[in-house]
Amino acid sequence: MPKVTFLGAGSVVFAKTLIGDLLSFPEFREGLHIALHDIDADRLQTIELVAGKLADVLGAKPIITTHLDRREALDGADYALNMIQVGGYEPSTVIDFEIPKKYGLRQTIADTLGIGGIMRAVRTIPVMLEFAEDMEELCPDAWLLNYTNPMAMCCWGMNEGSDIRTVGLCHSVFGTARQLAGRVDVNPDEINYVCAGINHMAFFLSMEHKGQDIYPQIRSTVGDRDKWQYDLTRMEMLRRFGYAITESSEHLSEYVPWFIKSSQPDLIEEFEIPLDEYIRRCIDQNKSWQDIRAKMIAGEGLDEPNRSREYGTYIIHSIETDTPRVVYGNVQNQGLITNLPDPCTVEVPCLVDRNGVQPTQIGDIPPQLAALMRTNINVQELTVAAILNNERDHLYHAAMLDPHTAAELNPDQIVAMVDELLEAHGEYIPEGLR
Repeated sequence: MPKVTFLGAGSVVFAKTLIGDLLSFPEFREGLHIALHDIDADRLQTIELVAGKLADVLGAKPIITTHLDRREALDGADYALNMIQVGGYEPSTVIDFEIPKKYGLRQTIADTLGIGGIMRAVRTIPVMLEFAEDMEELCPDAWLLNYTNPMAMCCWGMNEGSDIRTVGLCHSVFGTARQLAGRVDVNPDEINYVCAGINHMAFFLSMEHKGQDIYPQIRSTVGDRDKWQYDLTRMEMLRRFGYAITESSEHLSEYVPWFIKSSQPDLIEEFEIPLDEYIRRCIDQNKSWQDIRAKMIAGEGLDEPNRSREYGTYIIHSIETDTPRVVYGNVQNQGLITNLPDPCTVEVPCLVDRNGVQPTQIGDIPPQLAALMRTNINVQELTVAAILNNERDHLYHAAMLDPHTAAELNPDQIVAMVDELLEAHGEYIPEGLR
């Protein structure tokens, strides 16, 4: 039986989902080693209790171990699932929103691109490279399955800075596919599609229902605000670029320069853009955490855990049992999308079986889509270069080239903001960039 290590297992709700998914496979009902690691002892104890109750409900008999020591958790692992958040909601997420706000730069989620995504990468990639050092010594053949944002930058940093096999995983492809099917009243379980691009900015290149092209139907919904309620930015992108994008409007609005503009506040209302959305989500989650914790420990909602559509456990099952599946993974490009740079991280369909995760070559994507992605890839490349080479100037360059930041601030403001953010994050910033 494989050993599966959870890094950041204190993300209890998400870890619970993945543990339930793993234990629902008949092949993993007995002897699977689940190693739970977190730096928060209370949350680690909580997920240990929840994992035990899930096992009981599913009639499974895994080996469950908990570890404050990361090396113990990784020793001999076959798979490592990464779901950390360096700096947490407080202080880091609050800093990433409040300091830019002083300069007139507003954000919605701030975890993928923009100044918030850049700062999150600066905090996260060095920690992931520490994971990689441990893994290269303790489990060099393990797969790192990454769920942590900023996805593209984190995977890029791992691919450039380590030898660990890394695949980034996100639910935006399968989640959006189901939404699009629903918008044209088609059963989402009956569709086939090809999607490709970069994480949170991949596009559906084709979509069929029972062999029939349904893209004309999807495009015909443009302008129907009822069908696209709370998702108007994404509808506008379909109108302008001709293809449906994977990421939700609250994310997407901060990857481009057109929707969040202090000089045009009417755009915020027109496109229903939820500024400070991630802050609200965190506050709500923190308020309800003790209640959620108590219910999970009591076993509420664990009676019949439904398997999620998250790719991570399917990958583990496919590799271990040689069951072929197609998932969407974030991997190093290397010619998979031929009109995007080779070193970047792309999100493409991947075959998974005993041979591992095998990406599909897509070739060229429509030029307007590639051009749009390159505006984001520029920021990713410079941020990763800054972290790997301790080049603080490249953080300034990344922020100056970020589409949303550049649309709002001048270079002097951007440099001052980056300096203030680096100082505020303090110990979470690698020494070479302080």
